[in-house]
Amino acid sequence: MTRLQSLPRNKDLLAIGALLLLWLLFFWRLFTPIAADQASLTQGDFSGQFVAFGAYQYDRLTRGEIPLWNPYNNGGLPFIADTQAAVFYPPRWVTIALSALAGGWTYNALQMEMTAHVLLYTLLMYAFMRRLTLCKELSHLAALAASVIIGYGGYTTGYPPLQLAVLEAAAWLPLTLVGILEATRRRAIDLRFIALAGFALGLSWMAGHPQTSWFISYLAAAYLAYCCHSRRISWRQFISAFILLGLVAIGVTAVTLFPGIEYLLHTSREGLGFAAKGNGFPFRDIVQFVYPGSVSQWSPLYVGIPALFFAAVAIFCRTRQSRFWLLVAALAILHSLGENSAFYHASYHLIPGLRFFRGQERAALLVANSLAILAGLGVAGVADWSNQAQRKRALIYWFRFTALLVVIALGLFFAFSDDAARWGKLFDIAARSAIVATASYAVLRLFLRAPRRSPLQFALVALIAFELISVNIDHPANYDSVSYSEQAPMAPPPVIQTVLDDADSGPFRVDGFRGLRDNYGSLYTVMDMRGISPLFLKGPQAIIYRDYVNNPLAWELFAVKYVFSGSDTLSLPTVVIDRGRDHEGDVYLHRLEDPRPFAILYYEADIVDSDAWALELMNDPRYNERAKIVLHQPPTLELTAGAAAGKVQVTSFAPEEITLDIDTTENAILSLSLPHYPGWRALLNDTATDINRAYAGLIAIEIPAGQHRLSLEFAPLSYAVGALISLAAWLALALLALTTIWRR
Repeated sequence: MTRLQSLPRNKDLLAIGALLLLWLLFFWRLFTPIAADQASLTQGDFSGQFVAFGAYQYDRLTRGEIPLWNPYNNGGLPFIADTQAAVFYPPRWVTIALSALAGGWTYNALQMEMTAHVLLYTLLMYAFMRRLTLCKELSHLAALAASVIIGYGGYTTGYPPLQLAVLEAAAWLPLTLVGILEATRRRAIDLRFIALAGFALGLSWMAGHPQTSWFISYLAAAYLAYCCHSRRISWRQFISAFILLGLVAIGVTAVTLFPGIEYLLHTSREGLGFAAKGNGFPFRDIVQFVYPGSVSQWSPLYVGIPALFFAAVAIFCRTRQSRFWLLVAALAILHSLGENSAFYHASYHLIPGLRFFRGQERAALLVANSLAILAGLGVAGVADWSNQAQRKRALIYWFRFTALLVVIALGLFFAFSDDAARWGKLFDIAARSAIVATASYAVLRLFLRAPRRSPLQFALVALIAFELISVNIDHPANYDSVSYSEQAPMAPPPVIQTVLDDADSGPFRVDGFRGLRDNYGSLYTVMDMRGISPLFLKGPQAIIYRDYVNNPLAWELFAVKYVFSGSDTLSLPTVVIDRGRDHEGDVYLHRLEDPRPFAILYYEADIVDSDAWALELMNDPRYNERAKIVLHQPPTLELTAGAAAGKVQVTSFAPEEITLDIDTTENAILSLSLPHYPGWRALLNDTATDINRAYAGLIAIEIPAGQHRLSLEFAPLSYAVGALISLAAWLALALLALTTIWRR
């Protein structure tokens, strides 16, 4: 290979090496073996949701089991359908496999998965920008700049590392764009690259944050339409490519997508209206383009001051695709304001799927990626910028902008120097932005004169990286200065171990409002009626959160035996059997004196025709939960009031399989403290029997007089169909990849 031919490859290797070094620098406190220097992701959703669910996923998969149902949170939930569980997300399986080789599931395992996705994000953005600016002399520099901006800007380093599903879903956006870009390079669409884009889009959906993947899906469709239009590709080819893109994405993720859609229709999220879903950025958040941290603890709109300059250059010079990405950024900013702008009021009614999602500020994903791409286009276009007058005018505008930032910083200093406690932080932010803008002006002035000089290219990337990493590294909202081993303990604390030691009394639940909290029921395999998963079945949630703290009705219906509480007395007779502490103070472990068993027979029933009626009836203080069962349909068996109570014994209990032995002298209704949900099947003496609905969301089954064995199995049709479709899709994609490699 000649020296000329090897030069581009050497530049790519240098750029990738630079991205790797920046990644190691940014996360060095998560990697270092020196205990005194270590940091870890702070507790919150990362620990309470993702680490806990990951532990349950690890436990089941390493035993060769697919976790379809999770009995340990929310009173029981379809785990396969909870999007943030990411049961079949391939990188999670890699994390689980490596954890198994290392000796078990740890807090750090998921931290490393997070850091790997940040690196992946930057590398994929580099690949996209290299292909987008392939004919430009500064293509390598443009790709490197865009990668640093998206990897270490305010969006990626803000809440996504803690909301891990957000980060992992976003990381596949650049690969989706690569597939579309390569597929439309010629007048005839290359469907192999459309399949690649669909595969990347499917991985995004599998990562577990549907709102982020929904944004990416709309962007992918728009980008495909734009590329086809700019290349003058026929509308018939566009429709074919669009259909293939959707089919591949659906096929890849059908195994979790189909159960997820089914679950969503049964959750409390489905009933939320505009008021609950219209939240977004306040208008003042716009200033965080320049002053990160001045409005909120995270600044997802912040891409760095040099990036704003090059984005403006791309727009001003009308570089290829700059108008498209400007439009995406503008629409995303309007959408991110939520109900604070008229745009969302209109789009709420016009855009399919929008009604399912809260938190419109998450459109910052599109803002950050669009600005990073625009900045890359601006860097790539500088070498072609031969008009000296335009360069001079751009520097004049940037000088004025820098002067404005300096004046604002000085104004804050002199005007509010007497109130440093209130204005000191804001002055620090303003001063930093003014200093960065001044440094940027100095570097840009030199760079625009000789953009091909390697030292100046290095200085430009160093400036971008220095600014972003200085602002976002060790963000106090994300990191604690302690080792990961000092975060959520993988072994249960003593007060929780007390509950685990009671393993021979049959299945029961706890109320983990204190002491257990979050989704730690999944972490410690304690059946908790509570949880923080954003998706909660409507019926169970209405019962469990009828009274947020003290809820005897929920304790009864969900077979709660132990209550973790901050008080040493409850409204029901209990015995305090242990005591511990959590972050709020003392925790008392109560054992109810007369807990309801997991399964119980009834011989009388109240019939209701709606959930509202059932809840109203049960909320009546005169209602006796042990006397009658509340059914949503009349029983087909004739019941005898006052019949002698039969016996029920749970002989085996597993997440997806429950077996009971029943002995009753009269017809009865069996009530189970198990959420009523599609996919549960019942066999009475090996014969299929109907599952009825009781208590606005629990399972009931008619039992004729006699001795019986009842088996329940959770085997949802949505999972079976989705698994077959995904298997076919993955096999087809693997065959396509092997064929392509063989031909080349």
